[in-house]
Amino acid sequence: MKVSVVIPAYNEEKTIGDVVSSAVLIPLVTEVIVVDDGSEDNTAIEATNAGARVISLSNNLGKGGAMMVGVKHSLNSILLFLDADLIGLTQKHVTDLILPVCRGAMDMTVGVFGHGRFATDLAQFFAPFLSGQRAVRREIIEKISDLEVTRFGVEIALTRYASENNLRVQEVELKDLTHVMKEEKLGMVKGLLARLKMYWEIAQYVKKGS
Repeated sequence: MKVSVVIPAYNEEKTIGDVVSSAVLIPLVTEVIVVDDGSEDNTAIEATNAGARVISLSNNLGKGGAMMVGVKHSLNSILLFLDADLIGLTQKHVTDLILPVCRGAMDMTVGVFGHGRFATDLAQFFAPFLSGQRAVRREIIEKISDLEVTRFGVEIALTRYASENNLRVQEVELKDLTHVMKEEKLGMVKGLLARLKMYWEIAQYVKKGS
């Protein structure tokens, strides 16, 4: 089974290169697609230099929209979604996520940070369903409606669909992996506001589907 990696990215020039570099080295991965979601920095250049195929969007669609653009341009039956702001991603992390799905043992894997930074580990301990690191069979993604209009609720949508349809899902510990927090990207005030906005949009999506 071959794997397509899809990475939605918005202004992630500092981290996207390392994320792509770890993914392109995996033999089962035949394409790494970065969807540059209207970035204003060098995200597209850094991703291209690291070996990704970049799809540049003129307008910011949000995470769900960018992910679905990547899916539509991908070729393989197994999809791996990764966040663009990961720090410390290794080939082992990628392999651990994709193998259970490639072997047919699982329908979906969900990566959960562990033994990294306290703040990010704690957040994922309480809410692993918000993890953006997931491998999944393509046919599952194609059955979930309205993912493209979901800015931050895409992980909730995947988790809900898996639960409602009794899919085989495995949590995979991603040791020493972390990501850049919004407060670090934008500063404390703007970062906190962005985080609250994200949680609000997730809550609205959950409310819509309940």
